[in-house]
Amino acid sequence: MSENHDHTHEDGHCHCHEDHEHKEHSANEDVALLKYMLEHNRHHGEDLHELYHALDGAGKKEAAALVGEAMHFFDHGNEKLANALKLLGGE
Repeated sequence: MSENHDHTHEDGHCHCHEDHEHKEHSANEDVALLKYMLEHNRHHGEDLHELYHALDGAGKKEAAALVGEAMHFFDHGNEKLANALKLLGGE
């Protein structure tokens, strides 16, 4: 499947995708990739949690608040991945 699309995030950052072919995966590969990505993201979520506390403890409240907000969105994305994995019968 070929697609060409661009999208801009609220922060103005643009993700521009050139026309390219998407590799087809087997159902097992899809489940394995989702499991890996979810575990990987959960580990990074733990890192962000530690960073939040380090910044907060150092009195860098504004930066800590932004990391805390990012953690919320990160967790929300992980919930979506977990739900996709359930739909595929992987968890």
